Amino acid sequence: MTAAREQLLALKQVTVAFSGFIAVDRLDFEVASGELRCLIGPNGAGKSTTLDLICGKSRITAGEIAFRGAPIHTLKEFGIARAGIGRKFQVPSVFRELTVRENLEIGCSRDPGVWRNLFRFSGGADTERLERLAVLVGLEDQLETQAAQLSHGQTQWLEIALILAQDPALILMDEPTAGMTAHETNMTAELFNRLRGKHTLIVVEHDMGFVRDIAETISVMHQGKLLAQGTADEISEDAKVREAYLGSGGIGHA
Repeated sequence: MTAAREQLLALKQVTVAFSGFIAVDRLDFEVASGELRCLIGPNGAGKSTTLDLICGKSRITAGEIAFRGAPIHTLKEFGIARAGIGRKFQVPSVFRELTVRENLEIGCSRDPGVWRNLFRFSGGADTERLERLAVLVGLEDQLETQAAQLSHGQTQWLEIALILAQDPALILMDEPTAGMTAHETNMTAELFNRLRGKHTLIVVEHDMGFVRDIAETISVMHQGKLLAQGTADEISEDAKVREAYLGSGGIGHA
């Protein structure tokens, strides 16, 4: 048993309702610093909504969200991002008309002026950091390629690199392998395992093979609540989890 790690994120009795529908219902959820946590559940379980609440895209109706011991649920999205939380959505968001290198130049800059960054990138140490990021996500041979010419998986990796460029303590990933080939999914699992420890990751994912490859702990949501938590083997054998997935293709396609 490894030593207990410091708590990084804590959701306490978090609830959100949309037009009377309770999407997240008194959710208690904690993640330790350096952990790679997978969040799974049937469609409509509240997984993506939970990520929306953490990053400030949606507002909680009740409860508290604390990051590094301080409440963040009252902050605006940019304030939460500045506190050290990065979010990757299901659809990649990159500058498609720019090259991979130009995208990373913008990502590595702390200056919010997008076009100024392209003309003021200082090189040197910044260039070394950019190239290290490209190697980390497997795009070192595509630095001069226009982002629009990348495969779907490569575009996902570029967006991950853009998030990593800001060095967030916590990264939220919403279905990162959706639409990827089997090879790209395997490469993404290797990437996430390299990120483990340096960054804290919460990954919402439907591909249980991918989840098994990366997860330390799996949290299962059902009807807006935390249904179960444990290792991949513990979750796959949990009777409550199996029942929740009946009619949705089984846990193998969670």
